[in-house]
This record gives sequence, C-alpha cells and structure tokens, in this order.
Amino acid sequence: MTQETDNKSDPAFDSVWTGVTLATMAGPAGDYGIIRDAALAVRDGRIAWLGPAAALDPAQCDQADAVFDLDGAWITPGLIDCHTHIVFAGSRVGEFEQRQNGATYAEIARQGGGINATVRATRAASERDLIDAALPRLQDLLASGVTTIEIKSGYGLELATELRMLRAAHALAAIAGFHLVPTYLGAHSIPPEFSGNADTYIERLCSEDLHEVAASGLASAVDAYCEDIAFTPQQIDRLFAMARGLGLNVKLHADQLSDSGGAALAAKYGALSADHLEYSSQNGIDAMAASGTVAVLLPGAYYTLRETQMPPVAALRSCGVPIALATDCNPGTSPLCSILAAMNMGCVLFGLTPAEALRSVTLHAARALGLGADRGTLETGKRADFAVWDISDPAELSYWTGRRPLFQRVVDGVVTQPGVSG
Repeated sequence: MTQETDNKSDPAFDSVWTGVTLATMAGPAGDYGIIRDAALAVRDGRIAWLGPAAALDPAQCDQADAVFDLDGAWITPGLIDCHTHIVFAGSRVGEFEQRQNGATYAEIARQGGGINATVRATRAASERDLIDAALPRLQDLLASGVTTIEIKSGYGLELATELRMLRAAHALAAIAGFHLVPTYLGAHSIPPEFSGNADTYIERLCSEDLHEVAASGLASAVDAYCEDIAFTPQQIDRLFAMARGLGLNVKLHADQLSDSGGAALAAKYGALSADHLEYSSQNGIDAMAASGTVAVLLPGAYYTLRETQMPPVAALRSCGVPIALATDCNPGTSPLCSILAAMNMGCVLFGLTPAEALRSVTLHAARALGLGADRGTLETGKRADFAVWDISDPAELSYWTGRRPLFQRVVDGVVTQPGVSG
C-alpha cells in the first residue's frame, strides 16, 4: 500500500531510504504490515511518503538532501520503552550476589538494603551524578533501537530529590537524543521517615507535592505502587483523584505480587496503563478492556524475581486489551537494559508471538504513553522515529539473545549511530 502527501508541488524530501523492507506495524493484529522493495521519505521530522519504491516520484527523490540506498535492510517504527526507572544512584549488585548465596529479600532489607538503599544513594546524588550514572544504561537501551523512553522518578520519596530526578531525565533526553515521557512516582514506597504512617505521606503528596510537580511541568503523568508492601487501593484512589484534577495522566504498578484490585483501580481513572499484572483478576481485565487501559508486562522483573505466576496473557488477548512490553530497568528487580531482550523474554516466558512482541514495543507501547496518534507505526504524517535493522525477518528481533542488529536509529528524521546521539 502506497501512502503519499496530497500536494504534488511540495518541496523535495529532506531524506529518503530506498532498497528497504518496511514493517509498518499498521496492519491487523498478528501482522507486521510488510511492504517489500520499499522506500520511505522524511520531511520536517515527519514521514512524508512511504510505499513501493517503484511508485516514488524520482524528481523529489533526486532533490532530497540525503538518500540512503540500502541493500535489503528492514525498517520498523522506533522501539518504545514505556516503563523504566533508569535514573537512580548507587548499585545493588551486592544484593544480587547475596540473594544468589541464599539471603532473602527481607533479610537484605533489614540490613538496610532494598529500595531504601537506592533512596539513600539517590538523595545524596547531585543532578550531574544522576545523569552520569544513567548514561551508560541509557546508551545500552538506545543501542537496541529505542527512540522514546518513559523515565520515572521514585527513588527520592521527597520532593526535592524527585524533582532532581525528573530534571536529570530531561537533561538525558537532550544529551542522548531520544523522546522522553517523564513520570512522577512519589508513591513508589513509604519513605523511611514515614514508616508506619502511609496515610500521612499520601496526605503530603496530595496537599503539597503533587501541586509542585504539576506546576514544574517536569512530569506528564503520575504513577504509584498498589501492593501490600506499598500503598492500598484507597490511598491510591485519593492520589489519582488529585492527579487527574491537576491535569496529569495516571498509570499504576498493579497486581504484581497479589490481586489487590489494582487493574480495576487503574481502569476507574482511565489510566494509560496498568503494569505488571501477574495476579490480575478477570474483573480487572474486563475493566481495563472497557477503559482502554494498556497492559504493560514486565518480563525482566518476572525473571529476576523467579516469579511463577504468569500474567493472564490469554485473558488479556481474549478481552482485546492491548499488551505492551517494557524493560522496567531498575537496580533491584529488573536490571535489564535491552528492549530486544524484553521482547525475547515476552515470547519465551509469556508466550507472545514475535509479531505480538514487536507490536508490544511499537504500537501498543505508544498507546501506553498516550502517544498512539504520533508514533508507534510507520504512517505518513507520523513522527519520523524509526529503526533500521540488519536482519532478514522481523521475528529475528525477538529470536536472538544478546545480538545488536541495529544499523541506524532515526529520531525526528535525524540519523544516529546505534545507541549514540547524532
């Protein structure tokens, strides 16, 4: 199928890719939307034309500033990591070693480890420290074809550090060349100074911190952790009501360790996504289907925690709930810096097909961030964010473990080297 601009007198394209096969991800579910012997043209940071190369206007192609004539490379939409905690300070590799030697998470926490260790290190870090620590993780992620990343705060658990984390995320986007979706996660865990007083902490978030975050413009959404070890549905209900009143989108860490009703709570507030979902009930899935809330599955945490309760993939499919995958990159439960590895895990651990896995990090991941109209598929008028791959079939992106087949990463029509800002 050829797509082109209506105005034949439009100026020449900025850039053109020829000799490629397109996986547009714009077709029906289960289909890659393949166009073979294709070309794709960019103008002003948007996709201006795509279709069979034989249908391309040679005059416009000749006038383009740059023409990339590739020998059979594949182009997909830029991959989207819609759930990360990539900004933090400190390391918890020692805890990993302790767990492998038999220590439990509870024992490590009593010794001062766990999330509180990351909170202490992050509170002590400067914005520059946070940027420098995150950049190597970020470059690994970009090298797997990612062009849009959601980055959460959540390791400050007090306003100054939470805002510092968000500022670091914005700085990283400018340095490394990707599109940022910043999320405020003040309700990630109960701060040590509020131990035993979660209601008081939620009161502070609602009466003070959320207003400051909204006024800062540093975050577009609010997230929270609904679980026995974190916050109750009633506490999050109050937080989300305030967040929506301030014009912020919401999303939720839901039903990871137990069925707390998180999926239904997320749906109640029209959340962009509900994430984890290992223990979600049919009632919660039905509510998500009705609200359009995307299910974000996080196989890195499932793998690291050796979870045995698989997310209800079959029920999500049957109810038509869009399924996205993400790395959940974080220091404690998902030290994963490759969206391609997350795709492989999604197939092997959760039973997704390779086509579902690619859709989960393009079209559905865009929807999970409220960006479906702007990216996630290759279509004229959409943002020119795409990845060029040295592969023979798009299923290879889920098949290989540890391979980096990225040839070019293109953001707003600007070509970069794999994982490096252009």
